[in-house]
Amino acid sequence: MNTLAIRVENEPPLTIMTLNRPDKRNALNPQMVTELTETLIAAETDKKCRALLLRGEGAAFCAGMDLDVLAHLALQPYEINLEDSRRLGEMFRRVWAHPKPTIAVVAGPAIAGGCGLATMCDITLATPESVFGFTEVRIGLVPAIVGVFLPRIIGEKRARDLLLTGRLISASEACELGLVTELVPADRIELRAREIAAQFAANSPQALAVTKRLRGAIPAGELEQACAANAAARYTDDCREGLRAFLEKRKPNWP
Repeated sequence: MNTLAIRVENEPPLTIMTLNRPDKRNALNPQMVTELTETLIAAETDKKCRALLLRGEGAAFCAGMDLDVLAHLALQPYEINLEDSRRLGEMFRRVWAHPKPTIAVVAGPAIAGGCGLATMCDITLATPESVFGFTEVRIGLVPAIVGVFLPRIIGEKRARDLLLTGRLISASEACELGLVTELVPADRIELRAREIAAQFAANSPQALAVTKRLRGAIPAGELEQACAANAAARYTDDCREGLRAFLEKRKPNWP
């Protein structure tokens, strides 16, 4: 199946999803969110699919939300932004709780929502040159949705560090923190992903699915609260200034 925002290839035992907006550093827009969600749903019942591989086309894995799109959405009614946030939250939930193992192959920057997308996978492989960060607060956004999942990955204290400072970290630090499973040279990273997929494929599909369900439970109310906070933050003075500053390539002048 070929789409505009992602490219999907079925290579049993893998379903390979490639974020396909390299000119936008694979930034997430509504179309990409919808296509990723639809592909994740389809893979649940595809008996040939035993694992999913997620990667980015071009020099970046994913730069987070498309800020041009976000600036437009911030001019729309709250209900539209809430629905957009809910769709984003549902996509992340499906990555986190998918009944089949997920592998992220990160070559290049994985920033903000892109960092969340990469690190919510069961296995996150990264090249030593990759860069990670939850940078939302640097432009007045609230990392509400990724904040639901991050403490479950690296613990509350480390999550607060990354979410509150918005700092960028190297692939080696991401590995030390537990965001990344393994560092692999760029010329071997896809091969390593396929080796891991073969290990998954040798295991019981039912046992894997139950294990994933036990590990992936997220209270619905917690995610809904995060989606509401994400939508509301788009209307703050700080968010408006942060988006303007980013698009104008200058430092924010916080109100």
